[in-house]
Amino acid sequence: MDHWSVRTHIGRLSLAQRQSRRHLRSKETVRLWNRPVYGRLLYRRLSPVTFVADRVKGNSGIGAAISTATAFAILVTTFPEGKERNRALGIFVSVLSAGFAAGSISGGVLTAAFGWRSVLFVNVPIGTVAAILSQKFLVSHPGRAADKHLDLPGALSVTSGLILLVYSLTNASTDGFASLYTIVPLAISALVLAGFIAIESRSKSPLMPLGFLRRGTVFTANVLALILTSSAGGVIFLLTIYLQRVSGYSQLAAGLEFVPPALIFFFVGGWGSSWLVNRVGLKLVLVTSMSLITLGSALLTQITVSSGYVGILPGMLLWSFGASIGFPALNIAALAGTRPGEEGLASGIIGTSQRVGFPVGLAVLLTIATVTDPPPVGPASQLGSLVGVVTGFQYAFLAATIISAIGLLIALRVKNPRMKFERPIFS
Repeated sequence: MDHWSVRTHIGRLSLAQRQSRRHLRSKETVRLWNRPVYGRLLYRRLSPVTFVADRVKGNSGIGAAISTATAFAILVTTFPEGKERNRALGIFVSVLSAGFAAGSISGGVLTAAFGWRSVLFVNVPIGTVAAILSQKFLVSHPGRAADKHLDLPGALSVTSGLILLVYSLTNASTDGFASLYTIVPLAISALVLAGFIAIESRSKSPLMPLGFLRRGTVFTANVLALILTSSAGGVIFLLTIYLQRVSGYSQLAAGLEFVPPALIFFFVGGWGSSWLVNRVGLKLVLVTSMSLITLGSALLTQITVSSGYVGILPGMLLWSFGASIGFPALNIAALAGTRPGEEGLASGIIGTSQRVGFPVGLAVLLTIATVTDPPPVGPASQLGSLVGVVTGFQYAFLAATIISAIGLLIALRVKNPRMKFERPIFS
């Protein structure tokens, strides 16, 4: 994924998600926005000009940002807090997991049969069908936010700060953290995000009220979301590279090997996580999740050149069990205790935390993994090069284990929130 698409998608995603607390005026507005966005997406697939294509691809990020944030806001406002919402969030995760499995398999099939460009066309019919179905099944509701003032300075500062942060991290994955291309945008990002906090503390209508983060488990859930997605972003990518580059799997075969974890997410995450939260409490589920993720990452540190799929399977499955119950539980924790009208704000913040965590983890783990990756000199050095690659992966998985262990310590400090049982806002 190129720098422009990553920067644009994450930046615009954060802005649109935070603005979703205004409920994006109405669901009808969202449907109308999606049509031209997916039209631009089709043009991006057909355009041979990289400059134009990248910017149209950035526009597709607007559609993803609006759709993701608003869909989540609709979900949490439709179901009251408690068992009903927990179950809905679990099913939401299972649907995402089904999409992950379908993407892994169909991506390998399409790439092998028609080339990688064919994969980019998949979003066009998906977006078209989604727009049609939303017209049929989503009921239009007027916006209900009393304060419709847009905090423009806050929006601009947080968006530009996150763009610079992701840009510096993507540079770090290729140039290292000591590179000026990493240090300079990272430093500017820190200054801009600090300015965002100062703006929000003084704004009469802040985009993200700072006091909201101190309510209940909101702050802890977002920190854990950063940690969990940091682990997920790096671990899944490294395992894919290991299967293809070290074990010699084809793109289709590598995609098929991720079906068992996807099934775990579908069944365990879709139904098991909410069932556990309703019976044993949020804290125990989060502690169990981070424990399994830590143990799974620790098992992956033992991989060798000859381990193959069987060698990584125990660690991958253990990691998948932990992550599958962790993601729904984190969403539940991030939304616990929200007041009417704050669901969009809460969902926007947790969504942004999760999406920033992926490039953070990918940059950190890739930087560590490439430290011991020597370039091959000839055929005789191919095995030595693979040993260097796998050694780097071992260090990266060790870093993922440490990150997850920090998450475990944070989960131990979580307090079980009191679940409110209210009537749904939309029926």
